[in-house]
Formats: sequence, C-alpha cells, structure tokens
Amino acid sequence: MRLMMIHANRFSFEVTDKTSVSGFGGELHPGEDRDRVEEVLVAFLAVEKGDESNVHDVAGQAAEQIRATAAKVGAERVMVYPYAHLSSDLAKPRTAAEAVDHVVGLLRADAALEVHRAPFGYYKAFDISCKGHPLSELAVTLVPGGSGKAAPKDAAPESKALAAERTLRAEWRVYQPDGSFVPADKFEFTAHPGLKDLFAYEREGTRLVEEAPPHIKLMRAQELADYEPASDTGNLRWYPKGLLVKRLLEQHVTRMAVDYGAMEVETPIMYDYGHPALSKYLQRFPARQYVVISDEKEFFLRFAACFGQYMIQRDMVTSYRDLPVRLYELTHYSFRREQSGEVAGLRRLRAFTMPDMHTLVRNTAMAKEEFVRQVLLCLRWLDDIGVECIPAIRFVRSFLDENPGFIEEIMKTLGRPALVEVWDQRFFYFVAKFEMNFVDTAKKAACLSTVQIDVENTERFGIKYVEEDGTKQHPLLMHTSVSGSVDRNVYAILEMQAMRMARGEKAFLPVWLAPIQVRVLPVSELYVEGALSLADRIPYRVDVDDRDFKVGKKIRESEKEWVPYALVVGEKELSGGALTVRPRLGEQAEMSLDAFLERLATETAGKPSLPSNTARLLSRRPIFVG
Repeated sequence: MRLMMIHANRFSFEVTDKTSVSGFGGELHPGEDRDRVEEVLVAFLAVEKGDESNVHDVAGQAAEQIRATAAKVGAERVMVYPYAHLSSDLAKPRTAAEAVDHVVGLLRADAALEVHRAPFGYYKAFDISCKGHPLSELAVTLVPGGSGKAAPKDAAPESKALAAERTLRAEWRVYQPDGSFVPADKFEFTAHPGLKDLFAYEREGTRLVEEAPPHIKLMRAQELADYEPASDTGNLRWYPKGLLVKRLLEQHVTRMAVDYGAMEVETPIMYDYGHPALSKYLQRFPARQYVVISDEKEFFLRFAACFGQYMIQRDMVTSYRDLPVRLYELTHYSFRREQSGEVAGLRRLRAFTMPDMHTLVRNTAMAKEEFVRQVLLCLRWLDDIGVECIPAIRFVRSFLDENPGFIEEIMKTLGRPALVEVWDQRFFYFVAKFEMNFVDTAKKAACLSTVQIDVENTERFGIKYVEEDGTKQHPLLMHTSVSGSVDRNVYAILEMQAMRMARGEKAFLPVWLAPIQVRVLPVSELYVEGALSLADRIPYRVDVDDRDFKVGKKIRESEKEWVPYALVVGEKELSGGALTVRPRLGEQAEMSLDAFLERLATETAGKPSLPSNTARLLSRRPIFVG
C-alpha cells in the first residue's frame, strides 16, 4: 500500500462523476458526495497488487501509521482519501475497497479521533491547504508482514527515461513563423490562449485526471465507445458506430503513409524482456510495460511498432541509393501500463491503436529534409479531421546550435507560433522531436502527431546500410506517427465538439467520418417503402427512421445523433419532386437528388469510405448504451 499523509489547515472534496469501479465502493448516501474539514491529517492511500496476499495486515499497518502521525502532529481529525494515482500497480477494486473500509473501521475504533472518509471509485475534485512544519508531509510504502519501509516485490519496473523525465530541466521559448523567438515567460499570449495553456501544462501541469472529461459522456451518448468492466482499466469496448469511425481514421492515416512512400509490415505484439538490445531500449523510452510470462520467460507487450520494425531493418540489405526507406505498421494492439490516475476515457489508454512509421535516412541533412516533409503530413492530417492543435518542438541544445536554419525552416512550414523546449542534456534517444498537441476543456495537453530524429537505435540494433564506397554505416532513424493514437484522435474530435456545445454551437462530425451520413425521414409509415427505395439510390451510409414517431421527433433524434443530413420525404419527394434537405450545419434547402449527391461527393472527396455497419431500419437497431 502506498500511503501519503498531509497535515492540512483545511481540506474539502466534491464527487464529480462515477468511475468504472464505483460499484465496488457502494452507492453514495446523502452527504457522502462532499465534505469540508479543518485542522486535519489527510491520508491519501492506494491499495496495491502486492497487498492482496494479506489485505487486513496492510490495512492494520496503515491505520497504525495514520494514528501515530496524527498524534505527532496533534491532529484530532483524519480524512481517509482513496487515491489510486499513488501507484501504477493497483489491487483488484474489490480488494482495494475492502482495505479502505478496514482502515476506516480501525481508525473509528479510536475514540480520540474524528474520522472522515472520501468515497471509493469516484472522480473527485479536492482542495487542500498544507501546513508548513517539518512533519506536515509524509509518504510511506507498506507491504504484508512489513514494517512500512520495503517496496512490494512485484512493483512495476520503472525505466531510466521515466526517472529522468521527473528531473528534466529545460529552457522554454516561443518561436514565431519568421524564426525569431523570446523566452516563453516573456511572450505575450493574449492572442494565443491555446499556446498559453500548453506552456502552463508543460511547465506546471499534471497528467492526473481529477474530473471526468466531457468526451466520456459524448462517446457514450453517441454509442461510440465505453468502459469494459471485465478488462483492465484503459481497455475499452468499441460499439459498431465507434468502430466504423475508428476504421475510417485508420484507413485514412494508412493511405497517407503508403502514398508518402512507406511499405506496410506486420510484427508481433510481444517481445523478450531479456533481449539485450530491447532491454537497453526500454530504459531509453518513457513508458511502462505490461509483462507476460511464457515458458518461464518474461515478455513485454509492445507500446509501439518500433521493436518489430527495428528487427526487420536490421535484416534488410539496404544501399545508400535506397534511402530514405520507410516502414509502416498500424498496430491495433499497443499497450502501456499508464498510471491509473492518468487513465480517463479515450485521452490516455492502456490498450490503443497506433500508426507507426520508421524511416532510415543517410545523414543529418536527409533527416532534416524528411522532418519538414513529415511535419506537413501531420498538418494535413489534423486539417482533415478538423482538430485544432498547438505545435511544440523539443531539441537537445547542441543539435539546435549545430544546425542553424533548421528551426527557421520548420517555423516557416508551420506558419504559426510554436512552443520550443531546449534541453542541455539528451535524456532520450532523440535529438529533435515535433509534436502537435491538443489542449482539452480541462487545459490538459495530449500529443497527437509526432516526428522524431533518433541518433541511438540503429547502432543499438545493428541496423546498417551500404555506403557509396562499399562500407557499412549506421543510418539515422526517424520515428513518425502522423496521427498518434487513433483512439486519442477520437477523444480530440469529441472534446472539440464539447467546446462547440459549451459555446452554444452544434456538435458535428465531418461528413466522411459520420457513422450515418444521411437519414431519410418518412412523414408516415405509408412512405417507409419509398424511403427505402430512395436510400438505395444514395451510395453513402444511409438509414431510414421507420419508427412510429412524428416527423418533429424524428428530426430531433437525427440531431441528437449528429447525422449530417436528414431528408424529410412524403408524397412530393417520392414522386420525383425536389428533396427537402436538412443539413446539420446550415439552412434547409430544396434540391434534386443529383445535386444532393454532388454535394456529398464534394464533402467526402479524397477520404476513405466504408459501408454502414448498423441496420438500415432504425426500428431494428439495438440500443447499446441505456
């Protein structure tokens, strides 16, 4: 168990929403959804997997630690606050809830203490004012049969890169499109609120999620995706409409990569933890892994397509004439053991889909040329999905200084201000990294597109090419994900719509992405057959609302589902008259079927197309989210 105690002047919390494990903590009774207390010892605790062997023993140790600390600081009030963010190796929810209950019960047996508790399994916002004396903050790790000092035997390993990330110090700049820059804390952000939010997040922010992001309600309301209580946190289920959106995004980003010159491959999802090159690489990548055991060997589940593509590149015979050489894979199953407090909805998952391209380049000059061209790919992607992002670039100072003019070329390509981080030391495998970051309603940033110049891994994995003089040389390596996680793109699209709704505007999906692009609304059951015949003449994703509703309700239902176009049809329309077209965005219009189809063709040009994967008649369609 991880236990953190803070002696506070005051502490308050308020429940904001349920989590996927709220059922294990029981239903909230009146008054349990908020509390405020002064002069209190707040005990944040996280129950870990290693505690499951003797949860009562660990709970007893925690209660004793809390009781002893309260006595030392003179606190007569205690707040027990379940806080999963303290660990990335959590116990089962049922066990954790039991442990919290046991800690509270033991403390309440002490008549000298006034014991408060926050509910288990809920998102909560809290406010705390910490005292400043030497004993006001204390953290301890407890294990079954332990003394409160040893770490659990099965604690998840942490890479050196993750440890370095916590100590990273950087200079922050804001560059303009003309290549000039000022220190970020001197920049006038008035005209660039998104850039201001990104800088604040990077410098001071936390990845922990304290409130349920609005896209979670939208992904459920639109029946796109949902939590899967039978799986691990951050492993979601996708409903038919959501899977269709996801597949369209996958097809589009794959087509972009292949058209750019990448060759598609497929590689395994697990790799040997003991492989000498891979084990070293894991220490250079800031990610936590899932570990599986097979034949008494440890394997980790991939968090990107890097490993398999490295192995293919190592075995390729490549000439300088072939470069740049690009390999691409869309990994439907990539895994990261993100900390539980960071996992929320689609923003940060433990299982996700990642398009990954790796490019071998001959030298720094070729790397810089590819870098700029791939930045353009990223910008085109974001324009196609309609998501507004803020650019950030990260450099090792020596690389930035040794390549004058490179940042100016990037900024000219971007045509907008960018946040630039400059490191004095290289903690990771790359010397330059480009990102397009989406800033959501909670002012948290999430990286979508990324391009990196890697100076380590071709040597580490023995990747070589034949130079003009016949010698074998190590190329440089580009890591690129034009879109980033496909799941996270759905999050960004939904968060964008939440922002629109907050401004009183209508939410929408681009026509090419909408699960249903056209809905035909017969004015009565007499025209259902005619509506179906009309739908057959529209070569897009079309359904027919044949339910026994009045037209007004059918229109409202179509609006609720963000359908881009609704066609109200009766005798006039089905006998060859002009169609009554109700666009979700814009004014109602009368037009011929040919004119309407031409409009749809214009709005979906150059984008992938898939057939609908739900029943054409709404009366035959199940409800996935009640």
